[in-house]
Amino acid sequence: MLDVKTTLSESEERMEMAAMFLDEQLSRVRAGRANVAILDGIRVDSYGSMVPLNQVANVSTPDARTIAIRPWDKKMIRDIEKAIMDSDVGITPENNGEIIRLGIPQPTEERRKELAKQCNKIGEKAKVEVRNVRADVKDKLKKAIKDGLSEDNEKDAEAELQKLHDKYIKKIDDLLAAKNKEIMTV
Repeated sequence: MLDVKTTLSESEERMEMAAMFLDEQLSRVRAGRANVAILDGIRVDSYGSMVPLNQVANVSTPDARTIAIRPWDKKMIRDIEKAIMDSDVGITPENNGEIIRLGIPQPTEERRKELAKQCNKIGEKAKVEVRNVRADVKDKLKKAIKDGLSEDNEKDAEAELQKLHDKYIKKIDDLLAAKNKEIMTV
């Protein structure tokens, strides 16, 4: 027979994962302010293996419009620049022989609207995942009635599931609202 508490805690975990995924994806969207998270996906060729940028250099934000990358091995500057150019970051790196600087340009109004749309698409995917979790669990509960789960327990579990759903949809909406505010702030 179906364990309702376990099923609900598993569904909450899956919904939480969707919200965490959204948060991580939104942190990679460039909103006009320097944010080292936009470089998280960049891998650099270091002595024959591809490693994350933060394992071959110190990445920092000295001010709101600049990201500074200080390689631990100065020979890596060319490889780091190449990795940044090949990525989808869209910023041309400048170096002075020791430090690579990325100047974050102020996005235009049109670009900000485009970024907001992109964030909303990512957010919609997260919402769909939360809804899919709810649908999966509802199906499990319907099948559990046939296996001997009482209808009262099923209704209570469904109500609890709806509360979880609403909580995570609100969390996703809050994350999106915060990111949209960040993007639209000039």
